[in-house]
Order: sequence, then structure tokens, then C-alpha cells
Amino acid sequence: MINVLVVDDDFRVAEINSAYVTKVPGFRVAGRAHSAAEALAFFEHTEVDLILLDHYLPDETGLALVRRMRECGLHTDVIMVTAARDIATVQAAMRHGALQYLVKPFTFVGLRVKLEGYASMRRALDSGDEAEQDKVDRIFAALRGAAAGPANLPKGHSALTADLVREVLREAEGPLSAQDIATRSGLSRQTAQRYLKLLEQAGRVRLSLRYGEKGRPEHRFAWARPPGG
Repeated sequence: MINVLVVDDDFRVAEINSAYVTKVPGFRVAGRAHSAAEALAFFEHTEVDLILLDHYLPDETGLALVRRMRECGLHTDVIMVTAARDIATVQAAMRHGALQYLVKPFTFVGLRVKLEGYASMRRALDSGDEAEQDKVDRIFAALRGAAAGPANLPKGHSALTADLVREVLREAEGPLSAQDIATRSGLSRQTAQRYLKLLEQAGRVRLSLRYGEKGRPEHRFAWARPPGG
């Protein structure tokens, strides 16, 4: 199990994020903290693999906390989950070693994609002492979430967005309309349709028709669940 510390100054948001984490297989919430000081104190008595870290904390910023963690010899992995979306903060997060950056507000599917990519990266890193270039490429692809999306994405398409659509379909109990998928993923209907078409062409999505009361067909989509998918 991957132990996660959820750090957010808003108690309600911390509870929601914790609930999201517990829904992802292989992850469990080790604890919650609502300030940088609480987070540092938590590390003194509990082993943590990953910290979901808000940038806006009452005593110092999340990035300042990461600097202090490194100074203390704490190499816990970090995924930023914050409303801070200015490029300077994003760039600083990258330079301080944040593995992922998730902008609030986000859906469960959005967080699940990040966590699954992180878990894939850990599995790849744990599989040996040395890595040839192809393995290095797989490690970085797993972290980006690219490994789960269709290969050779056309220009202008994002592997992470493809993964959002994929996860909505995998979570669904039955076929969904393009509007259903757009609503659950937080995407526009037009964007959802573009990625559904792409996934259908790649053989990852099954398309069916459902006729309504007026006899007009509605396209319904379901995950094809290929081997390993």
C-alpha cells in the first residue's frame, strides 16, 4: 500500500481529497494535516510515501514546506493539488521536485489518473537496479499517464485528457452518452466527443445506439476492456 498524507488548510477539502484517495486501489490515507507545521510533525512519527500538498497554507506555502522537507532529509514524493495556477508557481513546483501538479477544482477521475500514473512509476522503479533507455522512457511515460492512453496521439491531443475519458468509462456501470462523460470528467461535450472518437478508432471504446421515446438514436459509449486495460 502507498501511504498518503493529505495536506490542505480547508478541513472539508482535505476530507474530500482523502475520500478520493481511499477509492483508488493500492493507496491509503496515512493522515491529514492543515498546516506546514502539522505536516512536518506528522513525519516525525509516521512513514509517508506521497504527500498531496496544497500551496496555500496558513503558516507558509506548500513549496516552502517542500524546501524544508528536503533540508530535513525527507524525500517523500509530492503531488501538488492547489488552486495556484500561475506559471511561476508551476515552474517552482517542478524545480522543487513535485512529480505532478493538479489544479483545483478537480474531479475524482482527475486525481485517480495522477495516482495511477504515480503507482505505475513506482512499480517500474522497483523492478530492477538498472534501466536501459526503453525502461527509462516507460518510467517517465507512466508518470505522465501517457502509457494508458492510445499510442501516437494526433497533434493537439493530450494523453492526460484521453485518460480522463478512459477512467470515466472504466468507472461507469454501463454505457454513457457523450454528455454524461463530459459532465463526469469536467470536459466540454465537444472535447469529450473528440476523444471518444479517438478511443473508438483505437479499439478502446464500443459504440452503441439507444433509441429514445421520439425514435431518435443516441450514441452510447462503453470501455472495451481489452486485456490489461
